[in-house]
Amino acid sequence: MTDSLSRVLKAIKPLDESAMAAARKRQDSLTKPLGSLGRLEELSIKIAGIRGEPMPKLEHKAIVTMAADHGVVAEGVSLYPQEVSRQMVLNFLRGYAAINVLASQVGARVAVVDMGVIGGFPPNPGLLCRMIDFGTGNMALGPAMSRQQAIDALEAGIEVVEAEMSKGLDIVATGDMGIGNTTASSAICAVITSEPVEKVTGRGAGIDDEQLMHKVDIIKRALEINQPDSKDSIDVLAKVGGFEIGGLAGVILAAAAHRIPVVIDGFISGAAALIAAGLSPQVKDYLIAAHVSAEAGHRVLLDFLGLRPLLDLEMRLGEGSGAALGIFLVEASVNILAGMATFNEAGVSEAEIPMEAKQSEEGG
Repeated sequence: MTDSLSRVLKAIKPLDESAMAAARKRQDSLTKPLGSLGRLEELSIKIAGIRGEPMPKLEHKAIVTMAADHGVVAEGVSLYPQEVSRQMVLNFLRGYAAINVLASQVGARVAVVDMGVIGGFPPNPGLLCRMIDFGTGNMALGPAMSRQQAIDALEAGIEVVEAEMSKGLDIVATGDMGIGNTTASSAICAVITSEPVEKVTGRGAGIDDEQLMHKVDIIKRALEINQPDSKDSIDVLAKVGGFEIGGLAGVILAAAAHRIPVVIDGFISGAAALIAAGLSPQVKDYLIAAHVSAEAGHRVLLDFLGLRPLLDLEMRLGEGSGAALGIFLVEASVNILAGMATFNEAGVSEAEIPMEAKQSEEGG
């Protein structure tokens, strides 16, 4: 393990309990029935613990959308040709994709990162080049990448977050682009959660029943050939992962190390979270699951990580589209915490506690 990755892993600490206690105390004193804003209250308290601030502000927001190609596409696991990965990155750079629209809606910037798209791109001020290689190897024939490439992908994600911090970064969201990446994500999910391949493999961009059976067979073949070690996240990433999945895992780790909340998008971001949590279980406390997607394995991996999705909109686009909506809810939660008046500040009478409850509290 290299110095950069080791440094980040050592820097990931537990949430700030004192900040959470202060945030909880304020939530309980705001002008509303106790707990009436439900999970928005929980969210604000969690963000306080992540940021180490009783009343955090989320002024600077970024969505990191990473793109890469996958060699396993040669096995016919996707409806779309491989060149769509490159075409969609160009669409991101022109500002015409769903992620551009939704990021603008929530006031977030989009950092588009080329982690290994076949063909590459001409220089573009809107594109970060962190290319590991021109796509992964075909995992149905052998490892998707070398162990060193897996580490390089993780470190590229770390570098992206630390560069974004220089522009101001209070919250980060993850997004992806890469034809074939649900195949890699299903393989990662099956290995780490120990669930059957059939249970965690979905239709991706919309394959039919026969193609789905073929996709399951290809993943099983990849797992049989490569024998990834479920206890070694870097091995799993190297054997059956993707460069953008490794990069997003690095984004998650770096954000946690710097006490920045991470809003994860769909199935591919979830696979990256599995890799990151395998390297540092503490990282799970820094994750907010924006939504549960229509992909079969997404709910499985969220349950494994102990995360409750904020939304269930049957989305399966990727790009960071669901994460953008998650940012909106997170920001709403902290704005409530800071912006609402307490009963005392507003001169509003609080709920009366029954005498029996008072006596119970006084008695311990």
